[in-house]
Amino acid sequence: MLPGSGSRSGSRSGSQPHPPPAPYCPVLSTAPPVPPSTHPTATLPVTAHTVAVVPIDTLNYLPSPFILPTLPPGLPTADTTHHVHQPTHPESAAVAFQAARNPAVAAAAEAAGMASSSSNVVGVHYRVGKKIGEGSFGVIFEGTNLLNNTQVAIKFEPRKSDAPQLRDEYRTYKILVGCPGIPNVYYFGQEGLHNILVIDLLGPSLEDLFDHCGRRFSTKTVVMVAKQMLSRVQTIHEKNLIYRDIKPDNFLIGRPNTKAQNVIHVVDFGMAKQYRDPKTKQHIPYRERKSLSGTARYMSINTHLGREQSRRDDLEALGHVFMYFLRGGLPWQGLKAATNKQKYEKIGEKKQTTALKDLCEGFPDEFTKYLSYVRNLGFEDTPDYDYLRDLFTKALQNTGEVEDGEYDWMKLNNGKGWEAPRQSQSQGHREPVNASAADLKGPALGGQRASRTPVPLDRLNADLPQPGAVRQSQSHLTSQPG
Repeated sequence: MLPGSGSRSGSRSGSQPHPPPAPYCPVLSTAPPVPPSTHPTATLPVTAHTVAVVPIDTLNYLPSPFILPTLPPGLPTADTTHHVHQPTHPESAAVAFQAARNPAVAAAAEAAGMASSSSNVVGVHYRVGKKIGEGSFGVIFEGTNLLNNTQVAIKFEPRKSDAPQLRDEYRTYKILVGCPGIPNVYYFGQEGLHNILVIDLLGPSLEDLFDHCGRRFSTKTVVMVAKQMLSRVQTIHEKNLIYRDIKPDNFLIGRPNTKAQNVIHVVDFGMAKQYRDPKTKQHIPYRERKSLSGTARYMSINTHLGREQSRRDDLEALGHVFMYFLRGGLPWQGLKAATNKQKYEKIGEKKQTTALKDLCEGFPDEFTKYLSYVRNLGFEDTPDYDYLRDLFTKALQNTGEVEDGEYDWMKLNNGKGWEAPRQSQSQGHREPVNASAADLKGPALGGQRASRTPVPLDRLNADLPQPGAVRQSQSHLTSQPG
């Protein structure tokens, strides 16, 4: 979905210092071994398998095709991330190599039980824990980085699905690296019949918190949430991308008892797309008769009409989410039809015939102004994000409340917060699809630590998505009731 980048090369002259060397990764080569004097890393033993160590250009961090050869036992490999890798042993040689150089790593690895072949280690040094969510494209597990004992989220998808997404999602995370509210990405690779992606483990989604709060947020909470969500989408747009799947399930707060515990993060970039050239800023052309992409409940009217999406469509979908939080539901939910195609058409028709004054009745006028503004943007127009944020600031001022950072979910359980009843359970990082209220209240929403206990191998295999899985519809719609 995102265009690949080619390698770049260049040289420096004069007295200018050389740039730092690029990361290294072992690949199979028919060339003679590289002399030790030409390579900054430790000399590798010469074996029957000729291995050359070559740099990976940071703009070409996903070589394709790439198959790591089976190396002789005992040959150390470079400890690299962000590359395609197929480890042949749960006890990775790279982890052992790191442990040999760092006693602290060795102690952490031993405490984590690395020596056990049933630890389900993937991606060199990530141990798979319990399943915490699934969607139409894959399954997500808790995990542990065995090098530093920190918790991560590990996403699996079948390599032979009709439209694999994790590679594109990984590329998007790399484009957005360092941006506020974007989780860190640590690894993309292949394990057996699956692609895997390793990112930060976060807290519950806004959909989960909405359910905890009785499926209604106060105006103050919606305003504070709206300003954060708008800023995240603005960041994505400034990186030349549109998100195309705005929904509460894809916005997560941070883990409890951390500085980011009420910072809203965006996850699941499998449907993100460039809307303009990063260098020339040339906008993509307007087209019609496009297949639907996104979640029908929240997508823009233009998306229903088959029009190419741009920045305006992300913002309109946000507006529908804001009204969902305020109202507790939307007028086009629960519509029945014989087929999904007919249902999506009904939803689109209902959106077009529902007047904004009726949709926003009983709530600050600024929400009506927001939706009116974004629905009247042109295809290539640059939205005025500051104006939209100011609308929400005025909405809160007009209610006489203060933007104090206290969200509705912080008041639950006599002020102890949403996580108080389940401190002993594992923290949620969920991507619910067709989730019932009972599902949303389940143990996956609990406390502060991911499980340290690896799941049995047969249980892990049962939880993984099966090869040959296909999307739930040809129109790239993520499944969502009503």
